Amino acid sequence: MGADGAPSQSVPWRKVLWERQPFPDNYVDQRFLEELRRNEGIRQYRYWAVVKEAGFVGQQLSCVAVFITLWLYMEQGLLAPEVLLWTSLSCAMLGYGLHQALTSQAESGCETRTHLADLQSAALFLSFTFGFSPVLKTLTESVSTDTVYAMSAVMLLAHLVSFPYGKPSPPGSLSLNAALFASVCLASRLPGALHTFAMLTCALLVFALWPCLLQRLRENAPCQFTGVCVGVCVGGVGGLASQSLGGAVLFSLALVSVTLLCPLLLIWLQRHKDNIQGPWDEAEIHEDLSNFLH
Repeated sequence: MGADGAPSQSVPWRKVLWERQPFPDNYVDQRFLEELRRNEGIRQYRYWAVVKEAGFVGQQLSCVAVFITLWLYMEQGLLAPEVLLWTSLSCAMLGYGLHQALTSQAESGCETRTHLADLQSAALFLSFTFGFSPVLKTLTESVSTDTVYAMSAVMLLAHLVSFPYGKPSPPGSLSLNAALFASVCLASRLPGALHTFAMLTCALLVFALWPCLLQRLRENAPCQFTGVCVGVCVGGVGGLASQSLGGAVLFSLALVSVTLLCPLLLIWLQRHKDNIQGPWDEAEIHEDLSNFLH
């Protein structure tokens, strides 16, 4: 017997399962660690590239801040619902035109929807939202205001957590539903039905349509995408500053942490990453087996 409890090396050990050998089942020889591989296929990140991608997270936080700011202005009577409604519709038309301009000819040929179909969908949404605005206005009358605010905060947090930052076009169903639920809760606390209608129209623009346009910018105009993200972040901070200076300071610190400090932390942790691969890993099939799956 050898020093490790296995038979002498006169009988060579083979790494096979179909042959009976005079070795324990868990036996390995000295060549076991020769196939050790460290950090194979690890992706190396660049700081400013990570900052650019983290800007999408920062601008989404700012979108929530802008939406809350608009709601506060309407609740305080500083913003008329007509102004918000017509501004939202104008921004939607401009954004739709820009989205079509950024869509390449190849992508246009693959899309089956027409401009008329998009117009019909928008008209249908506006009609139903306007018709149900009185109902939505009274939807949470029996619920206390503190509970409504708490539910809105939780839903907006769920929206941010579940948002598909990698490919936000279209937004994820969970993220969009959470944002719209929070919008309905907040809109039900506004003075009138027209306020509710304007707030829900703005919510659709901010949480559903804006991410699609931003994704087009990220794909086809990366330089403009960075500038737009910075502009949205500045708008979010400025909007909160008009309501609460302390809230704006905290929000600014959150944006700096997300867009600058977190990428730096990722780069630092990447240096200490130590993944090992070896013969103990599960077998990987690299051959194309699609012909056998039919």
